[in-house]
Amino acid sequence: MSQLMPPGFLDLTGRTALVTGAGQGVGESIARHLAGRGARVVVNDVRGARAIATAEALVAAGAEAVPIAADVTSYDDVRRMFAEAGPVDILVNNAGNAGAGNDFSSMASPFWESDPSTWQAFIEVNLMGVLNCTHAALPGMAERRHGRIVTVISDAGRVGEGRLAVYSAAKAGAAGFMRAIAKAGGRHLITANAIALGTVRSGTQGAEADPAADARQLAAYAIRRFGVPEDVAGLVLLLASDAGGWITGQTIPVNGGFSSAL
Repeated sequence: MSQLMPPGFLDLTGRTALVTGAGQGVGESIARHLAGRGARVVVNDVRGARAIATAEALVAAGAEAVPIAADVTSYDDVRRMFAEAGPVDILVNNAGNAGAGNDFSSMASPFWESDPSTWQAFIEVNLMGVLNCTHAALPGMAERRHGRIVTVISDAGRVGEGRLAVYSAAKAGAAGFMRAIAKAGGRHLITANAIALGTVRSGTQGAEADPAADARQLAAYAIRRFGVPEDVAGLVLLLASDAGGWITGQTIPVNGGFSSAL
């Protein structure tokens, strides 16, 4: 009789995982979960102090972690990061959102009222950053005939967000890019998937939010709470492991039932 759970299930010992935007929030949780399963984790963040803090916490817990500050929107920075990281088996494209020094307030309006000068920052970090890192990771993965690429997007990229049109477009582009990489990389045993998030809050984020506004937003969710970073990390762990070796080209929602996928 076969074992109920094979030895090494979700074991990442001997693998190197590079997680972008891992200095806080969802990225930090993903890095922690990958390290907990034995991966050597390269902790990237555009802010060096945050990358160092996350890496130091992982090392203190007994993991192997290396911090590298780099801006994923700069291909030169990305090339340097991958040279420092060494062979990368698992790439988690998590860096995104509004980008360093920007916020959603500049985009939270109907597209026709938006300022074109605000568009590029969202495209650079949410789409070009994914292209840059994936381009740097793929040659080594193809040579070793193994690779896992997971890109964290937003449900805005699946269903659209009327007041965040450019952000939605960039996230949708990243998901489409993962589907293309899945088809191109499959013969090299490389998988590529996207995870589409609903609203995720971490730490003190949202502590000053309007309870009435929160209630209105949560009315659209089947599970009436906002997500937490740990809700995301478990799926990343599955997709990064051998257990996820036949899952590729998918965009999987983690959103508390805000929207459904067929």
